[in-house]
Amino acid sequence: MKRFALTCAALLLAGCNRNAPQPVQAPQPAMAPAAPASSAPATAPTTPPGPAQAASPAIPSLKVKTLDGAQYDLAAHRGKWVVVNFWATWCGPCLKEMPELSALDAMREYIEVIGLAYEDIKPAEMTTFLKTHPVVYPIAIIDVYAPPPDFASPRGLPMTYLIAPDGKVAKQFLGPVTARDIDAAIAAAGGPKPA
Repeated sequence: MKRFALTCAALLLAGCNRNAPQPVQAPQPAMAPAAPASSAPATAPTTPPGPAQAASPAIPSLKVKTLDGAQYDLAAHRGKWVVVNFWATWCGPCLKEMPELSALDAMREYIEVIGLAYEDIKPAEMTTFLKTHPVVYPIAIIDVYAPPPDFASPRGLPMTYLIAPDGKVAKQFLGPVTARDIDAAIAAAGGPKPA
């Protein structure tokens, strides 16, 4: 009992010492996107372990080549609310939100959407997929091993960022979003409310 009391006292004193070495925790491996439920390959890409991701910048940059061959630069879309949507063809909730995001992009002059396909897929396969799941917004295929550095690697899909007209992240969503969610986040951040 005496030894236990001495051990507890030593631990309490060590905890109060600001210069005491802190225990090192092993880095947690990044979660891989969920495995496809349908005819997609049996294994989903995984993110190799690496150093902890630095905090995202206040104003993220994004420069990607879209499926149609155009260059997309997020900075060129300042003045608009931009929805940056990470998704995959095998992700059921992603497919469910695509028509609503497409309608939002088409119906709101102050909102633009960019879809970032976070999966290992060839452009021809994506083009074929989009024939049965059309959207009006641009799509870019993202390298799962080198995602855009100013955005956190998705912990799950879909993952959506709402970028304010000043270029700052207004809100981040993990899981499916609706037009109502986006409209509410824009209104909460001081933006326009839909009519």
